[in-house]
Amino acid sequence: MRGLMQDRALDVGMLMRRAEGLFARKRVVTATAAGEVTATWGEVVARARRLAGMLDLLEVPPGARIGTFGWNSQRHLELYFAVPSAGRVLHTLNHRLFAAELTGIIADAADDVLFVDRSLLPTVWPVIGPAPTVRHVVVMDDGGDEPIPDDARVLDYEELLARVPQPVAPAVVAEDDAAGLCYTSGTTGRPKGVLYSHRSIVLHTLALLAADSFAISERDVVLPIVPMFHVNAWGLPYAAAMAGAELVLPGPRMSPDALASQLTRHRVTFTAAVPAIWRALEPLLPGLDLSALRMTVSGGSALPVSLAREYEETAGVTLSSSWGMTETSPLVTCARLATVHDGLDATARREVLCSPGRPVPLTEVRLVGEEGAIVAHDGSTPGEVQVSGPTIAAGYFGAGAGEANLTADGWLRTGDIATMDADGYLRIVDRTKDLVKSGGEWISSVTLENEIMAHPDVLEAAVVAVPDQRWGERPLACVVLAPGRALTAEDLRAHLAGRVASWWVPDEFRFVAEIPKTATGKFAKVALRRLAVPTER
Repeated sequence: MRGLMQDRALDVGMLMRRAEGLFARKRVVTATAAGEVTATWGEVVARARRLAGMLDLLEVPPGARIGTFGWNSQRHLELYFAVPSAGRVLHTLNHRLFAAELTGIIADAADDVLFVDRSLLPTVWPVIGPAPTVRHVVVMDDGGDEPIPDDARVLDYEELLARVPQPVAPAVVAEDDAAGLCYTSGTTGRPKGVLYSHRSIVLHTLALLAADSFAISERDVVLPIVPMFHVNAWGLPYAAAMAGAELVLPGPRMSPDALASQLTRHRVTFTAAVPAIWRALEPLLPGLDLSALRMTVSGGSALPVSLAREYEETAGVTLSSSWGMTETSPLVTCARLATVHDGLDATARREVLCSPGRPVPLTEVRLVGEEGAIVAHDGSTPGEVQVSGPTIAAGYFGAGAGEANLTADGWLRTGDIATMDADGYLRIVDRTKDLVKSGGEWISSVTLENEIMAHPDVLEAAVVAVPDQRWGERPLACVVLAPGRALTAEDLRAHLAGRVASWWVPDEFRFVAEIPKTATGKFAKVALRRLAVPTER
């Protein structure tokens, strides 16, 4: 027997109708090169409906991919709604990737039209110019003065929008139709396309509003520092629309000073970024009033306890960790304090919040050991993290279609190694490729990195395995010191004594000016391994 409920599609159009119907007067603020521009949710949705007509004007076929090279801005937000609701697929592109990667991604997606912020033209035009499938390049003027290429395909966003004076009726879409396309960062091979459906976007949005997740509500002022080209800014633009929260967008002004100004002036209550951003803002903390912040999320890589302690003690701001992947929409877990943590002291609470946390609603997580059995949730037995749910990818798009790393029963194998306690709190031990196997025993590079970064004179640390004739592998630590500080390898060995097992302590510490990072701000372990020439032993 089937239930007798209305068969209404979960689609992006639902988010648009809610934003314009209930929260039309709430603000959307965008930073530009010249200052800030303020609109309302009502204006954003109305422009998005006209933008859908622009796609018809450009004769974009249904289901075609629409690529974007854009900062976090109002126009990019309009594309977030217009493209899926018009029956096309929004494909956000990361301009920080290598040119060869972008060329391959555009070709694999077969992008039909590209929307590009003017300030990004010098960076991306060498990739766009020769792209064979791209019929039009629509330039969004974000206040930059970069020259516009003399190419017949180049069009102006506002001029095109003016040719569609009235909103266009949304296309009829099914909730399982493709709505968005994001490519993985390529940390474990070539980038692969993850194709989100309307249904998965709506369900992920609901998960972000859940009380024990990000708990985004109408009272919030949301600042997504995480880029809109990185897994849909973790879904925050859609969540703000559904909740009716005000949205503050940094545009091209991503310097620590500019971000700090937006956080304080707009009394931001919720924000999210990768640890590298929080480190960059750390020197400014003593002069900032961040009292409006109720939740500050860190994701993309491990959140060092030392960094969280600095934010709490200097600015009264609590950093909370989260975990996910492009393949998971991305949020899978979120660190929140539960009743089981009542009575913990400040240090213990901080450690909980620096862990990935517990699975959010609609996602399921299990840990599987080397022998293929599900391991105990005892907080100490490690296993590979496997995830399932309606917001989890069931395969890849395009050339990567045959590379989905799924189990026989359909769970996504993440490649992360973790433990989970009896209350469901996850703790990432390492990536399978980043573990160091020394003398037959595993060493966690993540744990070592966090303990090294706990030294007050260390800014960043990354650990990779190097070959060793006696032990098979040994950890090598690349360390960036805080400005004006000096340390020796012996200083760091003394610091690690008692923090990790003695045989975990790296044989070699390399002091470097910077650690290479991926386009999404993670440590580029592949590049580090290439640079790590083993010393003679």
